[in-house]
Amino acid sequence: MPVGKILVVDDDQNICELLRLYIEKEGYQVVIANDGRKALEAFETEAPDLIMLDIMLPELDGWQVCREIRKKSQCPIIMLTAKGEVFDKVLGLELGADDYVVKPFEAKEVVARIKAVLRRLGKNGDETVKEVKYDKLSINLTNYELRVNGVQIDTPPKEMELIYHLASNPNRVFTRDQLLDEVWGFDYYGDSRTVDVHVKRLREKLEGVSEKWALKTVWGVGYKFEVKE
Repeated sequence: MPVGKILVVDDDQNICELLRLYIEKEGYQVVIANDGRKALEAFETEAPDLIMLDIMLPELDGWQVCREIRKKSQCPIIMLTAKGEVFDKVLGLELGADDYVVKPFEAKEVVARIKAVLRRLGKNGDETVKEVKYDKLSINLTNYELRVNGVQIDTPPKEMELIYHLASNPNRVFTRDQLLDEVWGFDYYGDSRTVDVHVKRLREKLEGVSEKWALKTVWGVGYKFEVKE
């Protein structure tokens, strides 16, 4: 049985209780908050393993809660919303959301998403250290640490996951859609420029560090982490 604590944040009591029923059935502990401020308080006191976060909330909305949490933690966040506009999805990705579920949803689907995110981030009991090393570069996804020449570089969660994914598959070319699916972990319909933005930020951190590897654009296709023989 999985072990973990899930913080469910929604102002609709019926949705909260429905999710509690299904999530607890899978062996997780559930904590509920009904507004943005209580969500931040619960995050501090309960230390959840994952957060189900509605966007339309009293006090502070889901975007504000997500921003505050991302200032101090890489705790996985799945956004819940009745909105389906592309703008929301882009903003969610940029703020560091790990997945995105549009209402109305099937509770079983939400449970499957929770398991998938926790499994992808190694939070379901997998203690294997996720780390790749190259000349003057260390990418540790277990601790979310990027080191260049031994110096830790401040790197947001999604940039870390992107560079780890590319560097774990040296010389393999990924399309933008593949990266959105495999790194962000859910089907994404809309503007794929978010990948370009993250690659640009990574390049600013890694440009010129070593001649033995490089983050390369494959024109008309996507990106690869090129390792020279």
